[in-house]
Amino acid sequence: MEIGISTFVETTPDVKTGKVISHAERLREVVEEIILADQVGLDVYGVGEHHRKDYAASSPAVLLAAAASQTKRIRLTSAVSVLSSDDPVRVFQDFATLDGISNGRAEIMAGRGSFIESFPLFGYDLDDYNELFDEKLDLLLKICQSEKVTWSGNHRPAINNLGIYPRPVQNPLPVWIGSGGTPQSVVRAGQLGLPLVLAIIGGRPTQFAPLVKLYKRAAAEAGHDVSKLPVASHSHGFIAESEKIACEKFFPPTQYAMNVIGRERGWGHYDRATFDAARSPEGALYVGDPETVAQKIIHLRKNVGITRFMLHVPLGTMPHADVMKAIELLGTEVAPRVREEIAKWEEEN
Repeated sequence: MEIGISTFVETTPDVKTGKVISHAERLREVVEEIILADQVGLDVYGVGEHHRKDYAASSPAVLLAAAASQTKRIRLTSAVSVLSSDDPVRVFQDFATLDGISNGRAEIMAGRGSFIESFPLFGYDLDDYNELFDEKLDLLLKICQSEKVTWSGNHRPAINNLGIYPRPVQNPLPVWIGSGGTPQSVVRAGQLGLPLVLAIIGGRPTQFAPLVKLYKRAAAEAGHDVSKLPVASHSHGFIAESEKIACEKFFPPTQYAMNVIGRERGWGHYDRATFDAARSPEGALYVGDPETVAQKIIHLRKNVGITRFMLHVPLGTMPHADVMKAIELLGTEVAPRVREEIAKWEEEN
C-alpha cells in the first residue's frame, strides 16, 4: 500500500487575514513539502497542472524537478497533466528529463482536465474535448514505447520516423490515467493496461468499488495481467494531533475553496454540515487525528481495492507549518499503521 500527497499549489486568500501568498513563495513552499514527504517515508508526491490565478503550478514537471535532486526515494508525478491541451512530445520530454534528474522516479498522470482554462489558452476547441485526449494519449504511449516514432492524427502535425529525446531511466516511463469516475475512462485505462487514479472527493468511497471491478475486468479481457495494475485514489484531507484541531484548521479554507469552485460549477453551498458528513467513516474527506485517517485508508483498501492513496492537502490556503505537520504525521504515524494492517490483512486473505 503506497501513501502519498497531491497538491494543486493553491494561492487563494487566507481566510483569516485575506492575504494572498505570491506564486513564487507558494512554489518554494511546495519544494520544501516534497523534501519533507521524502524524509518521512512517503511514497509519492503529485502536482496538478492548472492555468488560473489561484493555482501556481502550470508546469508540474519543472516544480517536481526542483525537488528531485534534493530527494532520494519518493516518486514524483503530475496530478494531472492536462494532456488534451498539451503536446505529448513536450510532456514526454519534460518528464523524461525529470526521470533522469531523479534517477527513475518520474511518472505522468494523464487526464482530460476538469478545469478548462488551458483549452482557450493553447487554442483548442472544447468541442474536441474527448477526441483530443484519445489522440494525444495514443501519441504519448507510442513515444514511451519507442525511441523513434511515426504517427499521424487530426489535431497535431504528423511525425515521420523521428527520434524523441531524452530517453528516460525507466523503460517505459510510467503513465497513469486520471479519472473522475466515469465508466468510459476506467474501461479505457483497463483496455490499455495502464494504472488508474480515481479522484474520490465526494459521496461514499465504497461507491467506487464497482468501477475498480469494471477496470480490472476490462484489463483482463484485453489480456493484461491485472495483478500488476495498481489503482490509486486522491482525496481531500488533513491530519493534526487531534480531530478537533484538524477540523478547526481545515474547515475554513476548505469551505472557501469548495464554494469558489462550486459557484463556477453550480454546486450547492458548502457548509459545516457538508464537511462533517464527508469526514464521517463512510465519507470521502480524510480529516482527523492519525488513527482516524489511518482507519479510513485501511477501509478504502479493503473495500474498494485501492493500492495507492494520495492525500490532497491543502485545500485552499493554509499556513505552511500546518501543511508540513500534516505531511509529517502522514509519513510517521498514518502510513506505518496502514502498511502494517494491510500486510496482515493480505497474509490472511
